[in-house]
Amino acid sequence: MRSTPIAYLFWFFCLIGVCGIHRFYAGRYWTGALWLLTVGIFGIGQFIDLFLIPSMVRESNLERRVDYLESGRI
Repeated sequence: MRSTPIAYLFWFFCLIGVCGIHRFYAGRYWTGALWLLTVGIFGIGQFIDLFLIPSMVRESNLERRVDYLESGRI
């Protein structure tokens, strides 16, 4: 299970120049790479993610639960 506080901790890594780690944590690898290469889309995307992190983590957790249930290991 992913944790919202941990995702926010990763979000703060942008302050030291490493943006997008929170997106990798939430399972959004392509946009994580984009954030990493463009410094959070020049800071704008990084600021928007401040509000989107809870929904990204929630969606990631739901996807993991669905995958677990579909695998038949109940």
